[in-house]
Amino acid sequence: MNIILIGPPGCGKGTQAKKISERYGLAHVSTGDLLRKTVAEKTELGLKAKGYMGKGKLVPDKLVIELMKEKLSDNVLLDGFPRSLNQAVMLKNFFDVNAVLNIDVDFDVLVKRLTGRRSCGCGAVYHVEYNPPEKENVCDKCGSRLYQRDDDREEVVVKRLETYKKETAPLIKYYSEKGKLKTVDGNGSIDETFRKICEILNGI
Repeated sequence: MNIILIGPPGCGKGTQAKKISERYGLAHVSTGDLLRKTVAEKTELGLKAKGYMGKGKLVPDKLVIELMKEKLSDNVLLDGFPRSLNQAVMLKNFFDVNAVLNIDVDFDVLVKRLTGRRSCGCGAVYHVEYNPPEKENVCDKCGSRLYQRDDDREEVVVKRLETYKKETAPLIKYYSEKGKLKTVDGNGSIDETFRKICEILNGI
């Protein structure tokens, strides 16, 4: 079973990807992880990718697809890839997809989730409402002061969500026309969303 998981920032995609891969025995693959691994292995593709990444540039679609073609097998969960219609069209030439799960969350809920996130230098992450620290703005693990990441500020969050919507709309249409798209209501809790995902996957 091969699954593609898409969804906007703040939808809980990373959390759900981990739960799906564990429940169904799928290899959880993200483009970023694959690129970093290939660069570390110093393969030919890795060295090409490093040339772009080292300059802060996006790795071209053709190179990413070559990497995917080399690394992907069956029983895979693709997390956040493809990101464009061009990538989706190239991917179909060598990767058979059983379902594309689209985690759909209301705009105002996404903004609330992302702007309420607080981070610590030790790697711990909290939320002012859903997962607050015991002491306000202080990390439970190391006692350091928590901070709000620049990309979690409301004006940045709104821009990120608008960009995602523009980039993803063609993908949603593309996979819907192919009968592969399964939209999941992600407005509820983590467990509620996962239960809905399992209902879909159990029917495939």
